Amino acid sequence: MSDPSPVSGREATSRPSRASLRTAVVWDVLKDALDRRAEATGTDSLDVLDTGGGSGNFAVPVARLGHRVTVVDPSPNALFALERRAAEAGVADRVRGVQGDIRGLFDVVGREGFDAVLCHGVLEYVDDPAEGVRNAVAALRSGGSLSLLAAGLGGAVLARALAGHFTEARHALSDPAGRWGTGDPVPRRFTADQLTELASDAGLDVGAVHGVRVFADLVPGVLVDTEPGAAEALLRLEAAAAELPSFHAIATQLHVLGEKPA
Repeated sequence: MSDPSPVSGREATSRPSRASLRTAVVWDVLKDALDRRAEATGTDSLDVLDTGGGSGNFAVPVARLGHRVTVVDPSPNALFALERRAAEAGVADRVRGVQGDIRGLFDVVGREGFDAVLCHGVLEYVDDPAEGVRNAVAALRSGGSLSLLAAGLGGAVLARALAGHFTEARHALSDPAGRWGTGDPVPRRFTADQLTELASDAGLDVGAVHGVRVFADLVPGVLVDTEPGAAEALLRLEAAAAELPSFHAIATQLHVLGEKPA
């Protein structure tokens, strides 16, 4: 359910790919959280749960850092791809795939067994987002971090308007689920306040809120791919705007990082 493999903006040595432009902010925040947790616990290898992690777009890079990752996903095909990707990356011994979903999470994993939980691209598709967040939090150890990534309402409204679909854009603004019409492939979208409230109500201390893909989905691909230095400049712009609340309202995705109190 998540985007293609993340590449850290700080660590990239070649021109960023379109995939890395969409995930670099989340990856940098997540890596920092894992580093802090590893330092706090005095271990180099954490237990990480990736709910809806699919083929390992985040799980495999996290495993490359030396952590143990459990991926829970309902798709057997995605889990097969995960196994293959982990093997190709040389981290098969640190990645485990389990078929399941966040609603029945504790049918397949234990409670309070993880230092970090990733819930990326999941809340849009569950019947009860609050239950999903509560389950994710219940899987965390005290002091662990939850990384929430979900579709943003404002980004969808802006995209429909810029495409000339003004009626659909207006419909999304008034629709309780933030959908622009019956043909909308995303069942639900969130504002930053809604996502933060879900995390807080589940007992998390919210530490950071980021807008993701603020500009990356709006800039023509031909410009990024052909203009010298454009991709790198866009990556820096995304990072600069990510934490500014004024840009959360137009982000395609929203990211919330919360910590479970000790």
